[in-house]
Amino acid sequence: MKKILLLAVTFSLVSCAEMQQTLNQLPQIASQIPVGGVDISAGLKEALNKGITQQVSKLTAVDGFYKNEAVKILMPAELQKVDATLRKVGLSSLADEGIKMLNRAAEDAVKEATPIFVSAVKNMSFTDAKNILLGNDSAATTYLQGTTSTALYGKFNPVIKNSFAKVGADVVWANIINKYNTIPLVKKVNPDLTDYTTNQALAGVYKMIAVEEKEIRNNISARTTPLLKSVFAMQDGK
Repeated sequence: MKKILLLAVTFSLVSCAEMQQTLNQLPQIASQIPVGGVDISAGLKEALNKGITQQVSKLTAVDGFYKNEAVKILMPAELQKVDATLRKVGLSSLADEGIKMLNRAAEDAVKEATPIFVSAVKNMSFTDAKNILLGNDSAATTYLQGTTSTALYGKFNPVIKNSFAKVGADVVWANIINKYNTIPLVKKVNPDLTDYTTNQALAGVYKMIAVEEKEIRNNISARTTPLLKSVFAMQDGK
């Protein structure tokens, strides 16, 4: 009799453990269930990957930042007076070269972005996907900003610092600052251009992703796969 009771208790304990394991897995299982036959999560991931492929990759090319007026990096606010003063004293070419160097460094750094974005997209939950789908025109971009900006800054900053040295930007900017600081009566400046360029590069990346996201949301012809068409048709009817 004791043996029978022991077996019954053991069986119950095992069953409870298995039940608890199943309960723990329910959120993961639910995240894989399509809504209305449409896999929202897969569709949003495809849309974000499309944005990364179509737009972010463009920024890594030569002139990807420099000749794109939407994201071109200009002088930081505290150096606008430096730019204007250099041009007044006949040093426009030096000022132009300084701006070009900032953009070259950003183009270099963005090459580090794709793996971080891919990881963020891969880890998107079902709830994230549903909220993004029913959100505003930049909901997916906002999600990426929240999940990748810290990691991207950490990747971009040292690349931009090294890029400044590689393309000679550190020398050009040292020359610009030195020239400006020798002009009589001006307030001397010494900005952190690495931090500034890093933040501008990040802003440019998210801006271009937002362009693609808005296009997919508002232009049916931009939904180039059956999955994108099915998922964003749900958004159209929200």
